[in-house]
Amino acid sequence: MNVEALRKLLESVQAGQVEPEAAINRIRHLPFEDLGFANIDTHRAIRCGVPEVIFCPGKTPEQVAGIAERLVAADAEVLASRADTAAFEAVRARFADAEYHEAARMIVCNRKPKTPPDGKILIVSGGTSDIPVAEEAHVTADVLGNSVETLYDVGVAGIHRLLQRVDHVFEANVIVVVAGMEGALASVVGGLTSRPVVAVPTSIGYGASFGGLAALLAMLNSCASGVCVVNIDNGFGAGYIASLINHTNLPPTPRAARGA
Repeated sequence: MNVEALRKLLESVQAGQVEPEAAINRIRHLPFEDLGFANIDTHRAIRCGVPEVIFCPGKTPEQVAGIAERLVAADAEVLASRADTAAFEAVRARFADAEYHEAARMIVCNRKPKTPPDGKILIVSGGTSDIPVAEEAHVTADVLGNSVETLYDVGVAGIHRLLQRVDHVFEANVIVVVAGMEGALASVVGGLTSRPVVAVPTSIGYGASFGGLAALLAMLNSCASGVCVVNIDNGFGAGYIASLINHTNLPPTPRAARGA
C-alpha cells in the first residue's frame, strides 16, 4: 500500500464510507517494502504482534543493515539472529543504540519499553556447550517483553544440580529446556512441572548423536505429556513460543506441584 492509497483509505474512513474495523483489516494484510534483495514485511507486528526478525546467514553485512534501517523507519524493533560481528558493526554504524549479544549471536536495536506479564520464563540448559542456543532463546524472550531467568549446566549426568534448584522450575510459567547428547533433560523437567516445556535439541554430542537428531527424536518421544519440541538449535523459535505462552493467562501453579 503506497501513501496515496493509504490516504484514500483514511479519507474514506473519515467520510464514513468505510468502517474503521474494515480499514484495519485491509491494512493488516499490507504492505511490504521491496528493497530489491529483500521484501520487508513492515506490517508483521500488526498481524502477529512481533516485527519481522532478520535471519543473518547468507546476507551481507550491508544487507542486514539495510533491512534494519527500513524496519526502524517503520518504527519497528530490530532483532537479528545468527549475526556475526561484521553484521553488527554495519548495523551499529547506522544506529548507536545497537546491542550485540555475542553468546546468542543476536543484534538488537530500537527496543521499545514493555511491561512484562506476571509469569516468568525459565531457560534451562543441559551443559555449558548448549549455552549459545539457550542464550538465543533468552535474548529472544527478553526482547519480546518477558521476565527471564536461566539455569545452565544442570544436565542428567549430574541431575542433583537441577534437583537442588527445582524451586526455579516450580516458579516458572514456561520452561525452555535446551539439551544435546541424548536430550533426556526435557523429559526430566517435563515430569516435574505442570507448566509447558519447550524442548530444544542441540547439535552438541558425539558421532551417534547425528548432529542433534538423537536429541530431537528423544524429545519427540518424551513420555512427559507437557513437552513440545522445536527444531535442532532453534533457540529463537523456542524463545518466541515461550513468549506467546507467557503472554496468555495461565492459572497459578498448584501447591502440590510446588512440593508444599
